[in-house]
Amino acid sequence: MTEMQKLYLLVPLAPLFGAIAAGLFGKVIGRAGAHTVTILGVAIAFFTSLVIFQDVQAGNVFNGTLYTWASSGALTFEVGFLIDSLTVMMMLVVTFVSLMVHIYTIGYMSEDPGYQRFFSYISLFTFSMLMLVMSNNFLQLFFGWEAVGLVSYLLIGFWYTRPTAIFANMKAFLVNRVGDFGFLLGIGLVAAYAGTLNYAEVFAKAPMLVGMTVPETGWPLVTAICIGLFIGAMGKSAQVPLHVWLPDSMEGPTPISALIHAATMVTAGIFMVARMSPLFELSETALSFVLVIGATTALFMGFLGIVQNDIKRVVAYSTLSQLGYMTVALGVSAYSAAVFHLMTHAFFKALLFLGAGSVIIGMHHDQDMRNMGGLWKYMPITWFTSLIGSLALIGFPFMSGFYSKDTIIEAVQLSHLAGSGYAYFCVIAGVFVTAFYSFRMYFLVFHGKERFGLAAVSHDHPEDAVQHDAHVEDDHHSDEHHSDEHHHGLAPGQKPHESPWVVTVPLVLLAIPSVVIGYATIGTMLFGDFFKGVIHFSEHHHAMAELSEEFHGAAAMAIHGFTSLPFILAMSGVVLAWFFYMVSPAVPAAIMRTFKPIHTLLENKYYFDKFNELVFAGGARLLGRGFWKVGDQTIIDGMIVNGSARVVGLIAQLSRLFQTGHIYQYAFSMIIGVFILLTFWFNRG
Repeated sequence: MTEMQKLYLLVPLAPLFGAIAAGLFGKVIGRAGAHTVTILGVAIAFFTSLVIFQDVQAGNVFNGTLYTWASSGALTFEVGFLIDSLTVMMMLVVTFVSLMVHIYTIGYMSEDPGYQRFFSYISLFTFSMLMLVMSNNFLQLFFGWEAVGLVSYLLIGFWYTRPTAIFANMKAFLVNRVGDFGFLLGIGLVAAYAGTLNYAEVFAKAPMLVGMTVPETGWPLVTAICIGLFIGAMGKSAQVPLHVWLPDSMEGPTPISALIHAATMVTAGIFMVARMSPLFELSETALSFVLVIGATTALFMGFLGIVQNDIKRVVAYSTLSQLGYMTVALGVSAYSAAVFHLMTHAFFKALLFLGAGSVIIGMHHDQDMRNMGGLWKYMPITWFTSLIGSLALIGFPFMSGFYSKDTIIEAVQLSHLAGSGYAYFCVIAGVFVTAFYSFRMYFLVFHGKERFGLAAVSHDHPEDAVQHDAHVEDDHHSDEHHSDEHHHGLAPGQKPHESPWVVTVPLVLLAIPSVVIGYATIGTMLFGDFFKGVIHFSEHHHAMAELSEEFHGAAAMAIHGFTSLPFILAMSGVVLAWFFYMVSPAVPAAIMRTFKPIHTLLENKYYFDKFNELVFAGGARLLGRGFWKVGDQTIIDGMIVNGSARVVGLIAQLSRLFQTGHIYQYAFSMIIGVFILLTFWFNRG
């Protein structure tokens, strides 16, 4: 094994070692030991990724097997790494955001009794995501895919004494299993028809699969493979209708919300489709499917962000919407734009989540934005970094989000794929919606009159009851003793306070790339040779090629951005949010009363949850009751268990008639028996 291969191994194994140490020996090494060993593991992974990144930039890529697990005929199951520009970009994003979250967690979870367990989980989560992005075959991809799903289940339900958390993590687990069923079918078709699970070998054989169909159905094979794989991505990357788990994942502590929503798990689906670009390029049907699903998610999930009052849920719906933008980019073959937006989004979304967490700390764990206002005076670092995150999210020129978001919108405009007109409407309208809900949150939290520390707060809509973070600041309130009746928020007369440095330093370090990373890297990543030979698109999918001809540098693009339609729509959204929530709060209240049915539809999240509850959960309950009544009670208990006992009893009752103890009855029985035998014998003859 070469020195570089040892470094490749070190990247996922360092966080794994930290997770094992904190998880198994947490009580021995204590709180300080747990956060030291896990932060050290992720820091090693990050700095090693930097070295590998420089090596790849020098032209050294790696695609090889490190360990063969099993062989079955021609099919081999291996552990191997594919280290190229797409992989190292993902490695850097995952390890950097994870490192920031680890440091932040020291401050956020300082009073929580499950401190060591939490550090173990987030380190294990980082390991799982690294195994997923570094894999060179479908088996290892699937291992990482399932591992991030499992650890997210543990993290969303971290406060396991709360029924809402248990419901949320079960929901995430089940919805992801639905997506994984499609993912497995796609991988199964690849294994059956390509005869290998290695990416490079599958891509080499891909043109041979084009003319083939799935037996018994007549479906084109490549389309079936791509849609199967994308259904897996729909579960992980929370696309309609498999998005329902993601807002509920807010039940986990804030640091994990940032990790799930920014750099890991939800980006796994986007990364996977970009990695599979040689397959997706062979099926226009699959690309149109991806495009329409992404566009629907981008716009309609944004609408839901407008009616949320929980600060974390607003950011969660913005994640759903931005994932829709990435998926749209995949659909129009702008794979590089999708992963570029994935990268820029990771920084500003982690910043927004950690900023929201900082606000929650300052508000003594009150998450309702209607109880905030005027926080900028008390929490200046949180205020300023949140403003940077919000500007990056709405795509303000020169911010990192501007470069990736505008590229996606222009790529959709240039596309001629079926569904591209609908997609363009969704992404352009989504710009206004994003700006409106982002700055609604910003103004409600940081500006306007102070609404905290009041003796009693009543809201017009009790159904908006906010899900509060479970852990409390006082040492004597353990997680196990938490009850929903416990008062959250500031007491009358209390003022918020800026968070400790372990919380604010990650905010500042995430704010820097949120401003500069787009400007610094767009030329190389989108219009240079960064993804050459890694991401493929066919000649007739020319959106990115056209954009590269129009590109004249990052500065020129941003200056032109000030005159573009997305900028006008974004500023309109900001101004409208300012007018509604700073100048005239009576206006949105009146609009809500006027359009009550629409508000109710949004409040109920388009009734997706109700539908799932009635149809799928209700159907499962009916099926279960049928199995119990008919299968268990009637067939197994009634016929097999009790029925066999009754048959034995009946035979015993009949045989008792002949067992009387009288000799003449036995003699008579023997004569009758001989008579029957003789009759049978003569009849045969």
